[in-house]
Amino acid sequence: MMLDWLASYLLWISLLLLLVSSMTKKSLIALSGWLLFGVFWLNQPGHYMAINDYFNAILFAAAGLMCFYMAWIMTRRNGPSKAQLWASYAAAVCGMVYFPFAEIEPLREALIGFTTLMTVHALQALSVPVSMPSWNIMTLNGRSVEIILACTAIESIALFSGLIISVRAPIGRRAAALAVSIISIYILNLVRNGFVIMAYGWSWFGSASFEVAHNLIAKIGSVAALLLISYMIFLLLPELLSIIDELAADIRHPRGDAA
Repeated sequence: MMLDWLASYLLWISLLLLLVSSMTKKSLIALSGWLLFGVFWLNQPGHYMAINDYFNAILFAAAGLMCFYMAWIMTRRNGPSKAQLWASYAAAVCGMVYFPFAEIEPLREALIGFTTLMTVHALQALSVPVSMPSWNIMTLNGRSVEIILACTAIESIALFSGLIISVRAPIGRRAAALAVSIISIYILNLVRNGFVIMAYGWSWFGSASFEVAHNLIAKIGSVAALLLISYMIFLLLPELLSIIDELAADIRHPRGDAA
């Protein structure tokens, strides 16, 4: 409990520091923000290991290590580069979109409940006899699936929102990119949830139907969908690809040496 309380404070402090650093261009503030953000992320894998979600455990561990690497890069330069300032701003925006739902229970429950309801309505419209015995439970053929925050696609929505909002580009193209990404992600997530409950309820893959559908097929499908959405966003916002390329160059050459 104490670690959770401390991690929560570290989270909001780190996001504030990253946001301030992107405005003030102060390396020390950015360094502190990335270090604290890294500590927060490295506190997360244990939860996912406990529920056998190794994909997210590895993902969050990698996020923590990348935050530490970003902090290390800050120590190798006289000041943050344009790409590093953008990364700090993007990380802050992503966090401010995602973490209110992750940390504030009424918001989290409202989003989970809405996603459950929308999935059930979509399936029933397709004549799938799924029911909703509880605010976050879907049942089909006597088998139930619980919808949690990770099933709402808020993580992906927050990621794309932060990247798009933080990039320097005309507001019209940014608004179009936001609409394309958010709508696509949310609809595809409903498809994902529907696929999992149908595969599990109707035992499409035998006794391991849930694990195969949720942990394998749905994960692969999600990655493929995010790659396709990323491609569409880069077509709308080539500036985003350019700044990501600059950041990649900073990561490869932390001292600013030529490639």
